[in-house]
Amino acid sequence: MEHQLRVYRLKPGRMADFLALFRDHIVPARRACGFEVMSAYVNRQTEEFAWVVRYTGDDAFAVGDERYYASPERAAAPWDPREALDAVELRMFEPYDP
Repeated sequence: MEHQLRVYRLKPGRMADFLALFRDHIVPARRACGFEVMSAYVNRQTEEFAWVVRYTGDDAFAVGDERYYASPERAAAPWDPREALDAVELRMFEPYDP
C-alpha cells in the first residue's frame, strides 16, 4: 500500500478553520475514496500541519487521488482547503518494519 506524507504551512490565523475543515470534510471525503488517515500532527507555533494518508484501493494512489479531487464529497466542503495554505510538500513512502 502506498503512503503519502503531506506537510502544509498554513496562512497566519487559519489553523482553527483548517482543522475543522480537515476533521469534518477532508477526512470523510478521503475515506469515501479509499483512503485511510494514518496520523496527523500540528505545530501551532510554526502554523504547520502534517499528515500521513494511505490508499487502500486496488489501483494506484494517483488514481485514487484523482477520484478524490473529482468526488462530490470533496465538492461538498464549504471552502477549498488550498485557501488556507501557504505551502505544500508531498512525499510518497512505503512501509518499513524493522
